[in-house]
Amino acid sequence: MKRELLILRHAKSDWDSGARSDFARPLSNRGRRDAPRVGRFLQGQGLVPDYIVSSPAERAKQTVLAVCGEMNIGAGQINWDERIYHGGSGALLDVLNDCPDHARRVLIAGHNPGLEVLLQNLCDHEIPMPDDYKLMPTGAVALLEILSDWKSLEGRLARLVSLTRPASLPE
Repeated sequence: MKRELLILRHAKSDWDSGARSDFARPLSNRGRRDAPRVGRFLQGQGLVPDYIVSSPAERAKQTVLAVCGEMNIGAGQINWDERIYHGGSGALLDVLNDCPDHARRVLIAGHNPGLEVLLQNLCDHEIPMPDDYKLMPTGAVALLEILSDWKSLEGRLARLVSLTRPASLPE
């Protein structure tokens, strides 16, 4: 069975929101604009996930809810996993290894630097660094073809199909 992984970094957050903690920091105006655009893009490309797992941090939560809302996926279908919040590549790989075997397309939503390192570690080739040195800027979504099942997923068992930034999407 062909499997695909969507790696979604939360949209732009509001550093001046007055949030009482990093975990509680919400999206900025730009983030609230970009997240639905990413959802419309995924819907339009036929990339609707059948399993979603996200960091429960506020900015990630707002991002994934907006993205999923554009694909008619309700909040009850999102799995919140605290391992993603401060998760490095190993912890994120553990989250993916726990995905149900029947899931054909998984979306994982979270934070850098963990997601960027995960992307680099999973890919079967080196990914060239963009001119701005941001592989996974806020709101970016990577599509990978997975060359194993979820439980056996490890480094170098994926092929990068695309990496899309919100700035490249139509308003």
